[in-house]
Amino acid sequence: MTATIPAPIDDDARWQIALARDRRFDGVFITGVHSTGIYCRPSCPARPPKRANVEFFATAVDAEAAGLRACLRCRPDAVARDEAAVARGIAMLRDAAEAVPLERLGLATGYSPAHFQRLFKRAVGLSPAAFARALRVERAADALSAGERVTDAIYDAGFSAPSRFYAASEGRLGMTPSAWRDGGRGATIRWAVVVTSLGEMLVAATAKGVCRLSFSEGREALERRFPNAELNEGGADFAALVREVVAAVEAPGEFAQIPLDVQGTAFQEAVWRELQRIPKGETRSYAQIAAAVGNPGAVRAAGSANGANNVAVLIPCHRVVRSDGTLGGYAYGLDIKRELLARERA
Repeated sequence: MTATIPAPIDDDARWQIALARDRRFDGVFITGVHSTGIYCRPSCPARPPKRANVEFFATAVDAEAAGLRACLRCRPDAVARDEAAVARGIAMLRDAAEAVPLERLGLATGYSPAHFQRLFKRAVGLSPAAFARALRVERAADALSAGERVTDAIYDAGFSAPSRFYAASEGRLGMTPSAWRDGGRGATIRWAVVVTSLGEMLVAATAKGVCRLSFSEGREALERRFPNAELNEGGADFAALVREVVAAVEAPGEFAQIPLDVQGTAFQEAVWRELQRIPKGETRSYAQIAAAVGNPGAVRAAGSANGANNVAVLIPCHRVVRSDGTLGGYAYGLDIKRELLARERA
């Protein structure tokens, strides 16, 4: 079952989430059932109660203060322990200079390795090993941006060999490490400014995919980001890609086939993946996005990650609104955001 969830997290939205048994919202709120005297996780597999008997609470403590007891099936009182275990695992991975075995993570958090892996992936969206690789790539990229030598940056980030870094960064870094460090030196980016019904649009791509899509910008935007890259305007092969991008903007929602070349921190990329999961014609709030990537308290960080998106429309940051349902901000103006949403809902 797939529920259409309104953007504001009000009781109607919570009820739809509970009916959908959406695991992404475990820990965000508690479902209390007065007719049975128990409280549950939103994802509880038990038969749904009658809506008139349900009350929603922020925490298990609030539900227990109302006289309810924890469901023995979904164990909502264990949510805090699960969150603490994931937080402990993330801290260990961030502090480690080398790979942390799954067995050590399980031992440190009190879970079996297999159970901790499932718990971590559900909360973060990546396995512990994939999260650790993303952290190492992020550290290496930061070091390269700061001007360190390529080999020093790779080894200091925890990679045992340059080949390990190149393998881990495949699909994340759109250019070689030395080009990343040196403002795109040696990289080739094709670009064009095209006219659409939403105004002039900048499209730029590396050999791997679209790296920039924005409105009311030109070559200068690319020069600021990649001052040493080779910027080539147009091209026959690139023109075919531009036609696909324009078609996706004119009829937003159908663009999964368009390759992207984007990069960010592990958290930013998790947010961008979640944006791509929002169904056409629907919206989510910043709070819902933060909860979906496993960090309900990171609402402000989710907003920052949303704003750091370099590929408008194709990574649909226009589908994120405020918790009260209002549009909020948009880098290219609310008129464009409003029109994109209207087209998707048509």
